[in-house]
Amino acid sequence: MDTIAPQVYDVIILGSGLAGLYAALNLSRGGPDLRLLMLSKQSPDVSGSSLAQGGVAAVIEQEHDSFALHVEDTLVAGNYKNDVAAVEVLVTEGPEDVRRVMELGVEFDKTPQGALSMTLEGGHSRRRIVHHADQTGKEMVDKLLPHVLALPNLTLLEDAMACTAQKIPGGFLLRVLSGGETTQVACRFLLLCTGGVGQVYRYTTNPAVSTGDGVRLAYELGAQIKNLSFVQFHPTAFAGGREQQTGCEGAGRESCFLISEALRGEGAYLLNHAGERFMHRYDTRLELAPRDVVSRAIMREAERTGREQFYLDIRRRGKDFILGRFPTIAEACLARGVDVAADWIPVFPCQHYLMGGVNVDLHSRTSVPGLYAAGECAHTGLHGGNRLASNSLPEALVFSRRAAEDILAAAGQSAQRLSLPPPTVPQPPSPPAWSPPPDLRGQIQRIMQKAYFVFPNAEVLPGAARELRALYERMRGGACAMRREQAETLSLACVAALILEDAEAQLL
Repeated sequence: MDTIAPQVYDVIILGSGLAGLYAALNLSRGGPDLRLLMLSKQSPDVSGSSLAQGGVAAVIEQEHDSFALHVEDTLVAGNYKNDVAAVEVLVTEGPEDVRRVMELGVEFDKTPQGALSMTLEGGHSRRRIVHHADQTGKEMVDKLLPHVLALPNLTLLEDAMACTAQKIPGGFLLRVLSGGETTQVACRFLLLCTGGVGQVYRYTTNPAVSTGDGVRLAYELGAQIKNLSFVQFHPTAFAGGREQQTGCEGAGRESCFLISEALRGEGAYLLNHAGERFMHRYDTRLELAPRDVVSRAIMREAERTGREQFYLDIRRRGKDFILGRFPTIAEACLARGVDVAADWIPVFPCQHYLMGGVNVDLHSRTSVPGLYAAGECAHTGLHGGNRLASNSLPEALVFSRRAAEDILAAAGQSAQRLSLPPPTVPQPPSPPAWSPPPDLRGQIQRIMQKAYFVFPNAEVLPGAARELRALYERMRGGACAMRREQAETLSLACVAALILEDAEAQLL
């Protein structure tokens, strides 16, 4: 245990993705005396945000578009399970945040005439997605990160993970694993920007750092978790070399390579094993139906044909257009033996995004005073049952800014200070109450793939939920020293149990 008094901050931000970075920039308006700490699990440029390909959905001009259309498209994609107020906040405030990041150096593609180039993606009724080729998230993270690193009142810890959090009078006390060492830090306000939960699945487009730590910490702090079974499976992850297996070839614990929604927006056809377009059997919007519709259609077509080979074909757009619009995807596919200008691209559904999460209000406040959440780990209600393509990056901007604004207001109004516990006295290590079995993470992932992949498996779900709940409770009660691998696996067990329990409740 720690014997050194914890370092004290006004705000601690967990995560260095787009939500965390933009929150820090907005918190800097509080002046140099506001002490900020940001924890990055790996290097600060590694996050789900940096992998986002498509773009930012925003009604920048209303000559051929409108806020009302963007709202309606979001509601339709979300199966009308959205929080309408959150949708309206995103749609009306998002364009201004897009302009702000452009002022900070973020570059979006432009037409030869100098206007912003707008693309189309599934579920959108208008071209309203601004983008930076097919690396929009990376462009945004790369351009905002230097501004954050230049903040004189911000401390950034790399390779740092908060493994536990507890409420103390006036704030929070966190135990942090950093560089193989354990420290304690305290704060008045805690902002969770920890991203997704994709590593609960064997096949995911999420990076390896996406183990649901923020959801688990919030749950253990007593915050409300909502709609965690609202998991999005992207229909077109690269699946080269697949032979009747469900998922991405050779993925293991690595991220599946995503073939962006924008390919279908720019005219790519979705083909079955025989090279036939098939979406007409399942939805009148064809390839431009929302992601959940297309993923379910692929699974139904696989059942109909008895074959699991599916492809995207964008060859008709020509080599020059394809290489100019999708250079990163083209290069990554070529490295895997597929020439997107000449070949079909093998694809299959893969876990991609979490619509549920730590429940927050319109100011990103959780049910625990002083605890906030923004980005993918938060449940704003914006996405409903399925996220509309390219609504995630603007959500990260809008709701992290709103969190920062609310924190600054609360910090200015409150005179309450932290009441730190005394330094803990070292205790001799006790023998482990339970020794985790080998490949516990793989066990969790296999359970999830079987119990809930695109469709929930009603026969398997109840037993799987009970098994994961028992596993989480046993791990949490064990006396093993908390190492990063164990802390991440604990998060995965917690999140997996919550997903399946919510999925079971949704079926009732």
